[in-house]
Amino acid sequence: MIEIKVPELAESISEGTISQWLINIGDKVTKGNSIVELETDKVNIELNAEDSGVITKLLKEPGDTVEVGDVIAIIEENAAEGAAPAAAPEKPAQETTNQPISQPEPELSIAARPIASPAARKLARELGIDLHQVNSSDPLGRIRPDDVKAHTQKPAVPEAPKVEKASPKTAPAQQIDVEFDKPVERVKMSRRRQTIAKRLVEVQHTAAMLTTFNEVDMSAIMDLRNKRKDAFLAKHGVRLGFMSFFTKAVVSALKQFPLLNAEIQGDELILKKFYDIGIAVAAPEGLVVPVVRNANQKNFAEIEQEISTLGKKARDNALTLNDLQGGTFTITNGGVFGSLMSTPILNSPQVGILGMHKIQTRPVAIDAERMENRPMMYIALSYDHRIVDGKEAVSFLAAVKELLEDPHSLLLEG
Repeated sequence: MIEIKVPELAESISEGTISQWLINIGDKVTKGNSIVELETDKVNIELNAEDSGVITKLLKEPGDTVEVGDVIAIIEENAAEGAAPAAAPEKPAQETTNQPISQPEPELSIAARPIASPAARKLARELGIDLHQVNSSDPLGRIRPDDVKAHTQKPAVPEAPKVEKASPKTAPAQQIDVEFDKPVERVKMSRRRQTIAKRLVEVQHTAAMLTTFNEVDMSAIMDLRNKRKDAFLAKHGVRLGFMSFFTKAVVSALKQFPLLNAEIQGDELILKKFYDIGIAVAAPEGLVVPVVRNANQKNFAEIEQEISTLGKKARDNALTLNDLQGGTFTITNGGVFGSLMSTPILNSPQVGILGMHKIQTRPVAIDAERMENRPMMYIALSYDHRIVDGKEAVSFLAAVKELLEDPHSLLLEG
């Protein structure tokens, strides 16, 4: 008998929720097979079998919370495939007959289970779709979220109408919540949403958070992008966006104002000499912040490629714990959703976060006599006043503004 335990997940994660079992009792598994999908605070993880054998017990059910080290299933090395859990002591023999004894049919084995990503399984479960009926567009046959979505667009086979007599006495009553006198729906928050809510409140209780604002004339960056975007795409296979400019500007400003690239541990400051920049992304399960590592060592194309890859993984719910850990500073772009101005909340334990916003054409005074319409963006820096003074925060944001308004300087300064 071999116990399957929840392994060490990450330094900051000690528990998770069973999202779904990928095997059934009686299934034969080999070392490395995925056996369970675990939802953690940050990502969904498929846990793999560390030994080969037959699953004889599942000790936890979907929705159960489990901690690192908990035993969640049992494997028997020498059991026959389709074997049931160990039987209780036998009862006294009953009168025998010649009637054949019916055996329960074994559940589907791993080989018969559709191969699908965790995100696809989750979406199918939410939509009530049987993955056996979903066609895969993947050459290797793996079902992805897009395949599940495509399946929902197929015309449904009409069922024969059911003729039922309406009865006022048996009609279902409207569900009314006892707390309200009108219809409501109660939906349990996912583990990730609960964690996001908890941490955002904790940050506001533990950090002395302030926000300072400035605005950037985006004319120079937009002109440069328009001139270079086709050649950039042809050479590097990725579009030249705004995020690489902002990432480069942030790294340069952090070098000038290192306290914004620090964190507090007890009565010590940890001044980080590396630049791992978190890029906030809106994922289906909530906001996530994958990290562009060593951003100071990357060129514009490498930054754009990594942001594109991380963004796709976030949308497909395929981010790993390593993608999300260890950022030193965060950039968030509410402008993609139309936000004109906001105060971003710190991503603890970081002490600084830069907020980008919508580019909007506004009249700008060029000098005492001239006005011009320019593409302007408000930028915001939220910072922890416990270690960052207002002068340093304002100067940091001014440095970012100056670098963005002279994008050619980023090739030297970034």
